[in-house]
Amino acid sequence: MSDYNRDGELRQEELPLTPADENMADTAPLTQPADGQPEAISADEEAALAAEEAARVLAEFDRESNTRQFTGTFGNVIKAALIGFSFYVLWLNVFSLMEEQKRRASFVGIVMLIAFFLYPARKGDTARVNHVPWYDWVLAVVGSGCYFYYFVFFRDIVARAGRNTRTDIVIGIIGIVILFELCRRVVGLPILVVAGCFIAYAYYAGYSTKRILSHLFYTTEGVMGTPIGVCSTFIVLFILFGAFLDKTGAGRFFIDVANSIAGGAIGGPAKVAVIASALQGMISGSSVANTVGSGSFTIPMMKRTGYPPEFAGAVEAAASTGGQIMPPIMGAAAFLMAEITNHSYYEIVIAAILPAFLYFAGIFLMVHFEAKKLHLRGMDKDELPKFGPIMMQKGYLLLPLVVLVYCMMSGKTSSMSAVYAILTSIFVSMFRADTRMSPKTFFEAMENGARSTISVAVACSVAGIIVGVVTLTGIGLKLASGLLALSGGIPILALFFTMIACIILGMGVPTTANYVIMATITAPIVQQLGVPLLAAHMFVFYFGIVADITPPVALAAYAGSAIAKSNPFKTGVTATRIAIAAFIVPYVFAFNPEMLLLGAPLLKAGEIAITSFIGMYGVAVGMEGYMETPLNWPMRLICIGAGLLLIDPGVWTDVAGIAVIGAITLWQKNLAKKQLAV
Repeated sequence: MSDYNRDGELRQEELPLTPADENMADTAPLTQPADGQPEAISADEEAALAAEEAARVLAEFDRESNTRQFTGTFGNVIKAALIGFSFYVLWLNVFSLMEEQKRRASFVGIVMLIAFFLYPARKGDTARVNHVPWYDWVLAVVGSGCYFYYFVFFRDIVARAGRNTRTDIVIGIIGIVILFELCRRVVGLPILVVAGCFIAYAYYAGYSTKRILSHLFYTTEGVMGTPIGVCSTFIVLFILFGAFLDKTGAGRFFIDVANSIAGGAIGGPAKVAVIASALQGMISGSSVANTVGSGSFTIPMMKRTGYPPEFAGAVEAAASTGGQIMPPIMGAAAFLMAEITNHSYYEIVIAAILPAFLYFAGIFLMVHFEAKKLHLRGMDKDELPKFGPIMMQKGYLLLPLVVLVYCMMSGKTSSMSAVYAILTSIFVSMFRADTRMSPKTFFEAMENGARSTISVAVACSVAGIIVGVVTLTGIGLKLASGLLALSGGIPILALFFTMIACIILGMGVPTTANYVIMATITAPIVQQLGVPLLAAHMFVFYFGIVADITPPVALAAYAGSAIAKSNPFKTGVTATRIAIAAFIVPYVFAFNPEMLLLGAPLLKAGEIAITSFIGMYGVAVGMEGYMETPLNWPMRLICIGAGLLLIDPGVWTDVAGIAVIGAITLWQKNLAKKQLAV
């Protein structure tokens, strides 16, 4: 049944039928038009209405979706440019032997050339179709020209060995200033404020303009540094992979799978949102896009089941944000983390498994006890898709992910693994008529991949400036020393202050750039506490990510609230409470890196997973104040304390936690039986 009527308004009736496949799609939902006669809406119309709502919310809350509209010849030229860009990066990564600096310069130059046509200076300027002001033409040509200057005169610049001419410096200044303007349009102000403060510090530290510009523009330590290098190789190809996988219908498949698993359970729609967002997050690189993509279906379902609007929007936002820490792709941060820490991709993925499991387990349990507290039922199981038939009919859509992981684990480069996964996506789409990729959908995937790449590339370019100032001035160690001094050398306080810094620095910043900033500024702080390198990077990455649901700048929560028609701030607060695991687990693996499973025996890994899950159970009960019956505050605090004991790996803490939670569970079950008997 449709989530929307023909006016695009959310329905308030009973929960709709969610078709498992095209055979069920003939059951058309009904609307009630002005003449009072019911009228059927097809599945295609329903999907179109959901897509329209998703596009509206994305345009409001996601800067990278706020683009100009083009039609006719102009529109075809823009599409051709985007498709050509995708072909170029494929050639660049598969066949080209170009020098790394030239590769990066050409990549940024093309991004700037296209982006100024897509992104207006002001939000309202998207209303006029096929309109690009004269100054955007100038910025596009001049800005990209600065980077093509680097590309064309690369050998001369290298030969000068840092003795840059006045022309070099002027072009570098113009290139960075125009990059900042593009970042303001595409990504937003937060990352610009950070980058601007770092450049100001470089001047304060006594470095000249020539020295700063030479380092930030003409070396591999600034704009052309590691972030844009990783973006132009690994990240862009995985964005393309996500675009192709989306065209196979994987997103709808994930929602159907989630419905088949949890739709009939207590509070089914919310549990569906958690599972679907976890699956979608494996390939999505944006918390906001993930929230809107699956939330346009799951949030209305949650509201009709009886969840308050704030809770419905918060569940989707918290789960979608967790998708950024979900292996195997982790919002493309896995590849950056491998590059920066010198750990293998395999180690990054293994280390992320248990924390990600606990994150989603925590949300799932919070949803479960909220549903029990509100006495919410699940969906009618007769109307739900069946897991077996879904997997038989469309389970092959998971094959590209299997190929990706296999290639990465078998030692192939990240770039070639992504290429093989893209080819597999095209191949498996041919298995059924409703997923088959036509030339039109192929080029749409190429276009969508290029569009999604632009925002990440711009963010990574500016993040490279932050990294460049750190390597030039050594400010990272100074910040670490200052924060440690502020904490008085107390580890838990130092980690708490680092958490606050990560949340502030991560506000409004895309996942990949977010991690670069965290790795550069805050990870050294955690390392100075004696935390192992990978655990330190995981710690700061988690807290940078949860900035998307932490008020006051909680973009994912605000996107969820827009769909739920709820109060944005309350939705953000609720999302923070639901995602409590994200605020607990990083402290645990900072003090006990064994949780990251690196070098841990299989039996030990299983023990940690089970006891940590029971611990999250205790924390969720305490946070919700309900198990089988309502709990008073003393009992809630006892449950939270026992849960924390179990999340912390250790024999005595595990025994104590299990004993307390077990006793409370038995007491609650007996109390519930007595109440039923009365």
